Amino acid sequence: MKRYILHTPFNIYHFEAKKWMHSVHKHTYFEIIFILRGNGIHNINGNTFQYAEGDVFLLGPEDYHDFEIHDLTEFCFIRFNESFHQQIGEKDSTWQQIMKTLLYTSSQSRGSIVKDKQEKQKLHNLLTVLEGEYENHQSQYFEIIRDSLMRSMMMILARNLFGQTPVKPVLQDSVETILMYIKQHIYNPSELSVEHLAEVFNYAPAYISIFFKKHTGESLKQYITKHKIKLIEARLLYSQLTLTEIADEFGYTDESHFCKQFRKYTGNTPTAFRKNTLS
Repeated sequence: MKRYILHTPFNIYHFEAKKWMHSVHKHTYFEIIFILRGNGIHNINGNTFQYAEGDVFLLGPEDYHDFEIHDLTEFCFIRFNESFHQQIGEKDSTWQQIMKTLLYTSSQSRGSIVKDKQEKQKLHNLLTVLEGEYENHQSQYFEIIRDSLMRSMMMILARNLFGQTPVKPVLQDSVETILMYIKQHIYNPSELSVEHLAEVFNYAPAYISIFFKKHTGESLKQYITKHKIKLIEARLLYSQLTLTEIADEFGYTDESHFCKQFRKYTGNTPTAFRKNTLS
């Protein structure tokens, strides 16, 4: 599967299309996708959602998607990497916590984040101002205005996402709810043990392991570790966090344990990965 790379911390991509020209793909960055007009189907992580004017989607680096366009559609993609959202709130711990929860919650299984017409209009008004400022992004005032607008936009998205009725696990022959739960609790290892997951989803511990492997092709432990490693790689590439800070964020007992597991799955130490990838 193709993975698109963003070579700048932030950009805006505005275009119209009668036919979607990209195959299913992932990114190395986050995307806020605005549907300005048109309708069709948005396929995200194996889920299918109808889209229409006013819809807003939020995707992360490990999400894969494509569109099936029914009527001429006008899109606007705001794209930003890990370092950008940390930069605009680096001295605000409350902001960082909200952003971490927003960006790493599995919102993709909900379709468009914003349902209310007035909330959609607020976001589209902010987008209009942001695009206008982006046209003059060489201005000495651009980054200050951009960061303020992005903070407002992200807070509205967070308010709408967290204000929705929480999605409860549905006992059905689908592994999607388990995958969503894992993404939501990736920073809390105690909530991702086989025993705890079995209790949450009302399965026997042995059965949930068999069920998960049957539908994904890998064990629960392997999937959780690989997903965590992918997020850690993003931290190493796009943040200035120390190894100790990253280890603590992801629930490792100490830096040594973190480094040992990272090397086991990637073949590199975290320090070598950061140095070799960025050099």
